[in-house]
Amino acid sequence: MLEHLNAITLVFASLCVFAIGYRFYGLFLANKVLRLDNSRPTPAVKLADGHDYVSTNKNVLFGHHFAAIAAAGPLVGPVLAAQFGYLPGALWILIGCVLAGGVHDMVVLFASVRHKGQSLATITRKEIGPNTGTVAGFAVLFILVLTLAGLSLACVSAMHNAPWSLFIVAITMPIAIIMGLIMKFRQNSVVLASVIGITLLLIGIISGHSLMQPDALGWAFDWNKTTVSLAIPAYGFIASVLPIWLLLVPRDYLSTYLKIGTILMLAVGIIVIRPEILMPAFTAFTHGGGPVINGPVLPFIFITIACGAISGFHAIIGTGTTPKMIGAEREILFVGYGAMLTEGFVAMMALIAACTLMPGDYFAINAAPEVYGSLVEAHPNLAAVDLPYFEEHIGINLHGRTGGAVSLAVGMAHIFRTLPHMDSLMAYWYNFAVMFEAVFILTAIDAGTRVGRFFLQEMLATVYPKFGDKEWWPGIILSSAVFTFMWGYLVYTGNISSIWPLFGLSNQLLAACALIVCTTMLLRLNRRAYALAVALPGVFMVVVTFWAGYLQVFKQYLPQGQNLLAGLGLLVMALMVLILSGAFAKWRSLCRTKTLQTDVYGESVRELAEE
Repeated sequence: MLEHLNAITLVFASLCVFAIGYRFYGLFLANKVLRLDNSRPTPAVKLADGHDYVSTNKNVLFGHHFAAIAAAGPLVGPVLAAQFGYLPGALWILIGCVLAGGVHDMVVLFASVRHKGQSLATITRKEIGPNTGTVAGFAVLFILVLTLAGLSLACVSAMHNAPWSLFIVAITMPIAIIMGLIMKFRQNSVVLASVIGITLLLIGIISGHSLMQPDALGWAFDWNKTTVSLAIPAYGFIASVLPIWLLLVPRDYLSTYLKIGTILMLAVGIIVIRPEILMPAFTAFTHGGGPVINGPVLPFIFITIACGAISGFHAIIGTGTTPKMIGAEREILFVGYGAMLTEGFVAMMALIAACTLMPGDYFAINAAPEVYGSLVEAHPNLAAVDLPYFEEHIGINLHGRTGGAVSLAVGMAHIFRTLPHMDSLMAYWYNFAVMFEAVFILTAIDAGTRVGRFFLQEMLATVYPKFGDKEWWPGIILSSAVFTFMWGYLVYTGNISSIWPLFGLSNQLLAACALIVCTTMLLRLNRRAYALAVALPGVFMVVVTFWAGYLQVFKQYLPQGQNLLAGLGLLVMALMVLILSGAFAKWRSLCRTKTLQTDVYGESVRELAEE
């Protein structure tokens, strides 16, 4: 039965699991664990400045938050994990999203809202101690630089020499500015701005293909890798210094329509054509030796599928832009938990798209040509089947395009072209899918760069307090420029194979760290029993990520002479050990505290802490 599963089964299973999870577990977290209280003014209200602290409509904020957290992870990770078969990835997405990822996103957002919208490092300093907070600051900054470099390189791979895709991504920027101006200067204009933005975007998508032909304007957007590598950091810098309402939030909100709309189209396509899952439930590579992921399914499934199940990058966004825009505490459920479940559904759709390809086609795309040749010799049943047809109709060579993005685009195009009267449009669907992936990635880059600027300003303020003034423009410009250069240099000089392997490890270690820090806060708030809902996934992620990190460093990097990767991996694990040691010591101290104190809101807590 498991070997002949219809894709529609996974679609309905994920919808049911996520709906039940939101209705019951999400409300349990909101009412019992976090005790969200709308009577407490949020930072967006108390500290409103019209630039970063802006109370925002919850639907618009959902769009921004979802767009910011949903980058390459929920698209690429599940595709790469398909090497092990469809079942390990599907189970981790469903279970991890409801019991770990949604919990992580919601509790991190709650912690930041209760701490004036400040960063994870500042929260760590206030909840655990100054030394641990300093280490957390360096760890988060290091991980964020690696993350943005990896995401940007994935975007470079998708958009270079792809004029139509690049054109669509580019026009979202002026459209977003128009929407931002409408929503800023016209009251109750979200619907109007949405209609105008969606209409302009559809016009751009429809007209883009003919406009971007070589004999039209295609030459203007036919950028090579170097040009795209320079343009992406430039965009990140601009988005990080402009007022958040002008470009970043409306662009994220607009792109959310494209993202969710495309995923719903994919889900409808699956329901209509009912494709069979051609990838087996488990492949021969579950114990290691696979051509896509060099490791066994346990523990590598937990770091390969990151953003679709749980992701530390979400902690950066959840303590960065989003908490500064939450208008009421109860909205944390909708924005935090709801956006994570939506991302889980995106991850499931990506997994399905990859697994509806013939296994031989999947491995031919995702394995290096020389590796794939050896693979077919050992496993003749993994020879390519439909790939020549795809290459003919799309017009490019698809062999050896590793990284997951291309196989996802082929899988999506394969499903769409199976719809009635769509077979001749496969090239359109493929390019649309590439553009769709690029939009996913860029909306995380702009928010991530802005959050990185916040982090750097907070750290520089300890040396020169003026940087702590969020309205001091020299500090904004300088910190944004320095941070953008840090990850932009890696994009310009590096390649995705040298940076991306560390993303999964560092990302999941950060998620574990965030859960452990937030557990500390809940213990301080005298919610010892309910804190288990956060502590258990936190401890689980600590165990599986350190397990995976050990295998990566000592079984892969060092034996292959990849000393730089090994050193960076050991560094991020060492930083996390220091943070976790401080947190566990604080747990012990709080659990031994018997005398309760009353905070300014009249709540009994084990220890008072600065907001």
